[in-house]
Amino acid sequence: MKIKPVVLIGGRAELVPMEHSHVEGLFEAAGSEEIWDYMPMRVERLDDMKKLVETALLARAKGSEFPFVIIDQENDEIVGSTRFLDISIPNRNLEIGWTWLNPKVWRTRINTECKFLLLKHCFENLQTVRVQIKTDARNIRSQRAIERLGAVKEGVLRRHRILHDGFIRDTVYTVFLMKNGRRFKQG
Repeated sequence: MKIKPVVLIGGRAELVPMEHSHVEGLFEAAGSEEIWDYMPMRVERLDDMKKLVETALLARAKGSEFPFVIIDQENDEIVGSTRFLDISIPNRNLEIGWTWLNPKVWRTRINTECKFLLLKHCFENLQTVRVQIKTDARNIRSQRAIERLGAVKEGVLRRHRILHDGFIRDTVYTVFLMKNGRRFKQG
């Protein structure tokens, strides 16, 4: 398992490796406050987005994360971001997370397509055996979307993360596993 820069293209979504040049487009996409309700930080100013991108790119340089920018191909516009996190090459597993989207593409095929592209890349190209996704226990909309993709809920870590507003969240873990070279749904 070696994670290299790759562009993933679907019917509507395109995922490109994040670069410093994406800061302004990401900031424009990040303008709605509700995006940040369940995230570890809130982006309110351009400097916040610069910090988010810089932190993500530093983590990529260390090999612990790989951030992507999400482009809506219908209008060639940046609409959000997602990334591989907690990359464990020896154990051939990682997490898909830090996903946020502009509300104008909520309830469209963008997020589903992004997850499909990422999962396909993980299982077919990277040969991962486990891909996990974490969500805030209050974020029922995201949990339902993840379940529709075929993920299986593993459990909840109580009082797991302190958010930007001081709220201590419970985190729901869901997982996709590979068995006999194929992604499968447990249970």
